[in-house]
Amino acid sequence: MDRLLRRFLSQFIRRGSMTLTTASGSRFTVGDGSGKPIEVRFVTPDAERRILINPELGLGEAYMDGEFVVERGTIADALAILLGQSDLLPQWAKPWWHLRYLTRRLKQFNFRSRSRNNVAHHYDLDARLYSLFLDADKQYSCAYFETPETTVDDAQLAKKRHVTAKLLVGRGQRVLDIGSGWGGLALYLAEIAGADVTGITLSTEQLQVANARAAEKGLTRSVKFQLQDYRDIDGPFDRIASVGMFEHVGARFYDAFFRRCAELLSEDGIMLLHSIGRSQGPDSTNPWIAKYIFPGGYVPALSEALAAIERAGLLVCDIEILRLHYAETLKAWRERFMARREEAMQFYDERFALMWEFYLAACEMTFRKQGMMNFQIQLTKRQGVVPMTRNYIADEENRLRARERGARPRLKLAGE
Repeated sequence: MDRLLRRFLSQFIRRGSMTLTTASGSRFTVGDGSGKPIEVRFVTPDAERRILINPELGLGEAYMDGEFVVERGTIADALAILLGQSDLLPQWAKPWWHLRYLTRRLKQFNFRSRSRNNVAHHYDLDARLYSLFLDADKQYSCAYFETPETTVDDAQLAKKRHVTAKLLVGRGQRVLDIGSGWGGLALYLAEIAGADVTGITLSTEQLQVANARAAEKGLTRSVKFQLQDYRDIDGPFDRIASVGMFEHVGARFYDAFFRRCAELLSEDGIMLLHSIGRSQGPDSTNPWIAKYIFPGGYVPALSEALAAIERAGLLVCDIEILRLHYAETLKAWRERFMARREEAMQFYDERFALMWEFYLAACEMTFRKQGMMNFQIQLTKRQGVVPMTRNYIADEENRLRARERGARPRLKLAGE
């Protein structure tokens, strides 16, 4: 086993410096010696076998089980090396990828009841967990960092402002928020932009929190939240926003999603889709993420989304690629989670804490080292609905900033 580990890992890890100790006590170093040296240890032979057989699934499981330990550095440091190689996958793992790719549409067959179960798996966890690392508004999607010094709280506010600016929301307009989460964007659209907002979610936990927040802010007349699938909502709407939800649709349902959006959008309407995306073409979902974090989820390639948009008859007016914004968002979440890790263990256990730590670190390094990004696609049903140049976005953001300054009460910091 030691010889196999050394041979395969030496072939794959060509950059960085990683020293590995096997379960039998053998020790060797791989990489070119560059960067921060990292030391890891296999605790059991079973962990070695799992990682050799199916590294994309086995590494995360071995870390969760305490059978793969980082002794110098952090799991984020180790993943930065592993995900920063010239080959996206070790050669011996590629047959697994081909199998996943061939079966991906079956695994993403997200009919209504399955979609609800998939959402419940992740979003109906103990609400205290998310309070450990998210901002006070509980924005659980890529933030928008206007400067490198921007805090994640300010970057999440900037994200809502940026989305609203692209939607050109007017007072009294009907807005649909598909995948409304804990309600932050919908409440912003109502309070700051003056819209009449309907937010839909499949999470009972999120619905309860969102309705409570609307009542607390006195916005129940202008914001309503519903436990409803996007396929079942009635329109029309002047504006449609979807932030961080499209990743749960599944490639098999892209046509259905955009056709329904086209049916719901008024003739002069604007839609803004904000989603994680792939820069390197269609792929399959990482098996560890699919099993433990986001069952039924899939991050689309831009080419996959655009093809479905075209078939739905919608017009693309603007595309913005957000590079590294999610890496910085995830870094902030990971640091906050690690600072309050002991609290997480009060309502979950050590294995869950290790799983969550691996999840945040792996996602951060995927955005930082590989071809993941976020895209924002602005859509209409006809030409001439939005201005010809992008200057209006900054103008709208300035207008919204002025309204934010007059809003009361102030936003609280996370944990207050």
